[in-house]
Amino acid sequence: MKIILLGAPGAGKGTVAKGLTDFDGSVQISTGDILRAAVKEGTELGREAKGYMDTGDLVPDDLIMKIMEARLREPDCGKGFILDGFPRTIPQAEALKKLLEKLKIKLDFVVNLEVPREIILDRLTTRRTCANPDCQEIYNVKSKPPTADGKCMKCGSPVVQRSDETEEAILNRLETYNRKTQPLIGFYEKEGQLRSFPSISSKETVGKIISSL
Repeated sequence: MKIILLGAPGAGKGTVAKGLTDFDGSVQISTGDILRAAVKEGTELGREAKGYMDTGDLVPDDLIMKIMEARLREPDCGKGFILDGFPRTIPQAEALKKLLEKLKIKLDFVVNLEVPREIILDRLTTRRTCANPDCQEIYNVKSKPPTADGKCMKCGSPVVQRSDETEEAILNRLETYNRKTQPLIGFYEKEGQLRSFPSISSKETVGKIISSL
């Protein structure tokens, strides 16, 4: 499959993407992952991106698109790919459209995950993350709690609430999403590529996406 996953923070993009990769071996691609990989590998593009990241600046869209092109040309993308949380803006969507045309890649469709705001707030304010940077296992105090004393079950490190997952921070992230990213829904509707799915249960959502292919 070749799809784009859209959805607000806490909509379950990562969980849904994993379910889809397990189905047919398509690779999950996020801009964060490919930027970190390019930096770690020390490629020319990675070194350029690192210069921006080290100073706290956003990596420019043209550089992100070059790194995205390099990633989509890798052999494992031949089976298919799931773009997780990319594009984020209309200019990125327009650049991605040109890139896919250049690479002669046709998307199956664009998935929009729909989740009520109160569920997103509940999911994210109860999420906890392993503090070990080499682990980063995700927990939820309701559905997947860590140990009784707040430790990671995988590595034993403390489990913490991230600073961007307090209620105030989440409301700010949702506002940013609505302002910058939600217009993509209209963009892909006009392109005739958008399909919306309720994302209350990730397992059910994955099943519905697969049956729509």
